Amino acid sequence: MTLRLVDEASAQDLTTYLARARRVDDSGDVRLQAVGDVLAVWTCVVPGRGLGSAGLVLGLRTFALAEPVTSDRTVPLGAVTDRLARSGTEIPDPPMTTQPTWGALSPPRSGWEPVGAVPDARLGEVALAGIEEVAQGAPEGSGSAAVADLRSRVWGRHTDTVPPVPAGTAFGLHVLGFLRPDEQSAASVHAAGPWTRVATDRGFVIAR
Repeated sequence: MTLRLVDEASAQDLTTYLARARRVDDSGDVRLQAVGDVLAVWTCVVPGRGLGSAGLVLGLRTFALAEPVTSDRTVPLGAVTDRLARSGTEIPDPPMTTQPTWGALSPPRSGWEPVGAVPDARLGEVALAGIEEVAQGAPEGSGSAAVADLRSRVWGRHTDTVPPVPAGTAFGLHVLGFLRPDEQSAASVHAAGPWTRVATDRGFVIAR
């Protein structure tokens, strides 16, 4: 099945989003969830830990499709960026699907309650401080398990903002390019059960 984006601008926007996701994990995956003429594109910023995937942080962008489709599959990030580079607005069905743990976890579509807003500038500060903490605490030669544990601790704790949000949401908004440069902008915060959603007009980051 081929997914056809509505125009070239959408294809370029998706390409940029996926390129940023690959900076987090070049060998990562992307979930392409099409319902009608809307394509939800999920990426993983911080993998969760344990049976409940505590600390999971996902990025989400939505795109308009040229024709209605019902499809839900998870594939390597590189497979999609390669196809966009060759096909323009089309994403031909990649030959290989993947099954990361996070791909089976779907945040709710409804039931989100507004809990406040946090300035983009403050979220940017949290992200940069966390990136520095991870870099200082995981020098070259650190084992992968130690690095994963450090990242989980840094991005799993809550910010001192009002309302507090998982630090991983700030990291996700930063690395995916969802934060805005002006001092007046604030990201909206919603909650639903164990999930927290922090969003700007550039995209969503959802943590569990």
